[in-house]
Order: sequence, then C-alpha cells, then structure tokens
Amino acid sequence: PLDILIHTCKYSNMTINHTNAVSIKEAETLLKSVAHVVRIQIVCHIHEHGSRCVHELVDELELRQPIVSQHLRVLRLAGVVIGERAGHEVRYRIIDEHIWHIVDDAVKHSDELQRKERNDR
Repeated sequence: PLDILIHTCKYSNMTINHTNAVSIKEAETLLKSVAHVVRIQIVCHIHEHGSRCVHELVDELELRQPIVSQHLRVLRLAGVVIGERAGHEVRYRIIDEHIWHIVDDAVKHSDELQRKERNDR
C-alpha cells in the first residue's frame, strides 16, 4: 500500500519517509504532466524568459495555438504553471522553483547520458 513508503537512498545513506499517500499520487501527477517534449519546452521557455502568454509560446516553439493551449492546460491542471490575467492576455508562470529543478535535472541527466554514450563509442 501507499500508506508508508520508505526508501533508502544508496548515494547519501539517508532514509526518506513518505507517509502521505496523497503526496505520492500528486508527485506522480506532476511527473506525468511534464513527461512530454512540448511541455518540457514550455517549462524551459517560461523559466528562461519569465511569464509567457500563449501567442509568445506559439511563436517561440513554432507550434499551433491549439497545441500550446492544450499543453498549458495539462500543466495548469497539474499545478505546474499558473495563469494570471494581464489585460486581455493570460500570462503563464511556473508555480515554484521546484518544478524548474525537476525539469532541468531531467534534461541535464539526459545530456550527460548522451555525452557518455558518445564517449563510450
């Protein structure tokens, strides 16, 4: 059951206790929400450029507006981004830096694996 999950981190010899099943399910939702190339790009662009509105992301990512809006909706529902009205536009920003660190660490990790694979050849 998800009532108690005890995980020993082999790298730091530290035990992490997660006793809240709801938190574990929310972490799953968060990770699933950013597990798409377009959503990763959106999070990266928002982090790099600050809050963005849909048309800015459409231009920067060279995608159609319905696609960007659909992915922003997934990110918003998962609590990754928040939309704030600014006049006639809604500007999206990352809710907190934890989100950015998760995405950034995943991208950096992938870069390291690719470099290692190239060096091993």
